[in-house]
Amino acid sequence: QVQLLESGGGSVQAGGSLRLSCVASGFTYTSNCLGWFRQAPGKEREGLAGLYMNDGRPRYAHSVKGRFTISYDNAKNTLFLQLNSLKPEDTAMYYCAAKSPGFDCPPTPGYNFWGQGTQVTVSS
Repeated sequence: QVQLLESGGGSVQAGGSLRLSCVASGFTYTSNCLGWFRQAPGKEREGLAGLYMNDGRPRYAHSVKGRFTISYDNAKNTLFLQLNSLKPEDTAMYYCAAKSPGFDCPPTPGYNFWGQGTQVTVSS
């Protein structure tokens, strides 16, 4: 059973940065995707970024390309999301997700394992 544990959320002023982490474990397939999603109160869940674990190839939603960076440290089994130039509208619960098995990894519906989420709050 895939398990995902996020950390790194917090409160920051507009223009600031945060780095989210997600320790991923329990994969039984050799081809998997990892991704980041977020959900703000009263809004639908939004996909931000995904990557293919075997080669780290990233895919981004247009809304965050250039500000957010997804990466994976194979040695630490940890997925990261670097959030830069944060805006108040980035305030949301951020979720790590896995698509297992998977090899096409855009941040779109189809991810079948989810972490508990980490809150990011950006003040103006």
